Amino acid sequence: MGGHGALILALKNPGKYKSVSAFAPICNPVQCPWGKKAFGGYLGSNVTAWEAYDATHVVKSYQGSPLDILIDQGKDDQFLSAGQLLPDNFIAACTERKIPVVFRMQEGYDHSYYFIMTFINDHVRHHAKYLNA
Repeated sequence: MGGHGALILALKNPGKYKSVSAFAPICNPVQCPWGKKAFGGYLGSNVTAWEAYDATHVVKSYQGSPLDILIDQGKDDQFLSAGQLLPDNFIAACTERKIPVVFRMQEGYDHSYYFIMTFINDHVRHHAKYLNA
């Protein structure tokens, strides 16, 4: 699914999730080359319609129950430096809406399996605290 898919599912289904986490998600696809290509192919040329599937835009109108968001990002991620992921836009939108997000920039990590393997237990613990709560 990817990190953006996880964010979108939680944000578009208020009350169904208490927590969401993502590894290096594409946070603002309407503003990045990958997202423009994908959304254009799947959703057509109406850019305004794309916003309903963009986590940064969806969080701006989120009115659900509190959502505990955890995002890990590798500082050496080639897609981050290429302007594909845009986590700062998502964080700014969350801050504007007073939606807390824990964003951890992980020094020395890129967009690899090793990055995910290193921090996956933190994500499992992040969600586990809400099971049977």
